[in-house]
Amino acid sequence: MSYSIPTSPCERLFEEKKSKFYAYAAKAESRASAIAAVNTCKMKYPDARHHCWAYLLGSPHKPISVAMNDDGEPSGTAGKPMLNVLQHGEVGNVVVVISRYFGGIKLGAGGLIRAYSNATNLVLSSLDTQVLVEAIETQCHVSFGDEQKVRHWLLLHQGTVIDATYSAHVSLSVRFPTSYAEPYKKFITALTGDQSPS
Repeated sequence: MSYSIPTSPCERLFEEKKSKFYAYAAKAESRASAIAAVNTCKMKYPDARHHCWAYLLGSPHKPISVAMNDDGEPSGTAGKPMLNVLQHGEVGNVVVVISRYFGGIKLGAGGLIRAYSNATNLVLSSLDTQVLVEAIETQCHVSFGDEQKVRHWLLLHQGTVIDATYSAHVSLSVRFPTSYAEPYKKFITALTGDQSPS
């Protein structure tokens, strides 16, 4: 299943009863890159009272890893609602950091949950993204005469040749969207007579 990933960082300001929530979202492909984004926000807003964050690695439908941090806010009022928004969204490989300046009026637990959720939704809705199509990389061994047929099939199915090695036959390293796995297998079997394309 394909999903979207951020193409560039984004920041939005959400205000609630004079408290300011600076919400920052960026691409994160590892815990290290997510924590780097947190540190960036801490440097940008050194006097903010809290720097709460949540990240989701991989697909939002089936994440590889997730984490969150309330950074001093009452337990479950910041990181958890932020992560909840990420897990119900369409964007993967993403980190959201919210730097909060207290406005003098207490929001209460329910108010904080709503504010952190709304700030997360706001920055995600403003984020520039691109669709990441899950792909398969594999190899096939074909005759010189069949190489062009493979290249043509890939062209028609959003695929590409990553590498080609020429010896007694042609070895092609190819990549194509996961959704074309079965058609590829049938195509290669018909082309080469090999029942188990590598």
